Amino acid sequence: MTPNAAPRRELLGLLGAMAPLLLARSGMASPIDRSETQYTLPPDIPWHRRPTDPPNSLEQAPLFGATTGQGLYYVLVRWWPGYMSAPHMYDTDRLCVVVSGTWWINSGADFDPGRTVPVPAGTFVHRIAHTPHYDGVKRGEPAPAVIAICGIAPVNYQAVEPNQPEVRSV
Repeated sequence: MTPNAAPRRELLGLLGAMAPLLLARSGMASPIDRSETQYTLPPDIPWHRRPTDPPNSLEQAPLFGATTGQGLYYVLVRWWPGYMSAPHMYDTDRLCVVVSGTWWINSGADFDPGRTVPVPAGTFVHRIAHTPHYDGVKRGEPAPAVIAICGIAPVNYQAVEPNQPEVRSV
């Protein structure tokens, strides 16, 4: 028998004796308090399309606050394949995480979908205030891209070419 065998056996015995107590305590946990921890399951998230956007192009799901309000906002954006935003900018930074799919992004005022960069799920994108950019999902992608976006409102959306559509077919 090695010198450490006896203490290890005692520790294993102690853990074995405590297991029923630990399991019993886990069964006594209080139910979730929805006034303290609020959640919305994916099928219950309300997605909206602006009437000016083509069907199956761009949808948004406001989760917290509002981009036109004051203070913190959090929104999901879903870009369908074949559509991109026109170059635009905001007054405040936007912090973005690609939740699913591949989002295609670029910066600058010149709209050139061929020069966009693919960013897959899990990518963090920081959009800097007052800098023009555009994004979306190229035609041929197998699925839409969902992006979680957080920032401080109001964002004050500004199109680079205000007389052109905000959503473009690509």
